[in-house]
Amino acid sequence: MTDEAPGPEGPTPPRTRLERLALAAIAVLVAIVFGGMGAAALAGGEVFLGVMGGIGALMTLWAAASNLRRG
Repeated sequence: MTDEAPGPEGPTPPRTRLERLALAAIAVLVAIVFGGMGAAALAGGEVFLGVMGGIGALMTLWAAASNLRRG
């Protein structure tokens, strides 16, 4: 069983290594932004927003890692 849904032309080919690395790099940049927003929110006394920013950063890093692992 594969994770790929068949398109009109059939299953899509797997992503190249360069494409996976580029997507992971973008995800790391987004995670840094989420982490910065979370840290700023915590410094400003907004605990809920700070925790949500931290969770967003962790989830984005998880997506980047699974993108690299899965191929």
